[in-house]
Amino acid sequence: MPSIRDLPDYPFQPQRFEVRPGISMSYLDQGPRDGEVVVMLHGNPSWSYYWRKLVLGLRDRYRCIVPDHVGMGLSDKPGDDRYAYTLQSRVDDVERLLQYLRIDGPMTLAVHDWGGGIGFGWGLKHSEQIKRLVITNTGAFPLPSAKPLPKRLRLGRDSRLGTGLIRGFNAFAGGAARMGVVTPMPRAVRRAYLAPYDSWANRIATSRFVQDIPLGEGDAAWPLVQAMGRKLPEYADRPAYIGWGLRDFVFDRHFLQGFTDALPQAQVRAFEDAGHYVLEDKADVLVPEIRAFLDGHPIG
Repeated sequence: MPSIRDLPDYPFQPQRFEVRPGISMSYLDQGPRDGEVVVMLHGNPSWSYYWRKLVLGLRDRYRCIVPDHVGMGLSDKPGDDRYAYTLQSRVDDVERLLQYLRIDGPMTLAVHDWGGGIGFGWGLKHSEQIKRLVITNTGAFPLPSAKPLPKRLRLGRDSRLGTGLIRGFNAFAGGAARMGVVTPMPRAVRRAYLAPYDSWANRIATSRFVQDIPLGEGDAAWPLVQAMGRKLPEYADRPAYIGWGLRDFVFDRHFLQGFTDALPQAQVRAFEDAGHYVLEDKADVLVPEIRAFLDGHPIG
């Protein structure tokens, strides 16, 4: 892992919290302590680096809490003998972090990729705290019936070959850094995305996340995803901003429609020329629009 000082647009000093005995979670806590709280949750195979430009655009006024999930980013990367790499574990970790930080009042939930499942999973118990939503290329409901799981994900989920490619060659993180954008990432930015996943051992979470994709009964995350899908329309009375890259081969128009159907009042900005890492392709548009959205819908 290169020095944090060498990561483009990441001028932050992460903090650490022992989220479980002997396992530390890295997180950002940026902005005024009395500012409105924005919790930003990344997915797989990214880390808090995905949110860096939004943090920079908000931290003068808003308190931005941005964890690296266990096994990701700058957090510890324990083996299976010390940590259960499941969606429920991720939800529990976020709950523990926010309890540790005493964030028990109104907040904004911002999500991407697996961050949707984690954030809306946390919301199953804490939805009254979520007053605004910022949603980017993610899911919070079962795979739409019209959307088959892409073959590349099926390979990583269900085969030893896929696991070997992900853990032996960093194929998942490497592929996402190239295929997840329309405008190629600068080399230094791509290196920053990949830097935490520099060995077989350090790629455990990128593999386990794929293996945890819930497709039906018997999958560990299935009951959680069903429950959050049923609950999603209950957020329709709250301000929501959806920023979406339409060139995402996983979280495509089917997922976008799932959110717009459940949240018909949401402000939507969809881009034909942006991919999965929509905040890489369109930060220049999204950061000021999200800032204006938050400014225009103060938590009251």
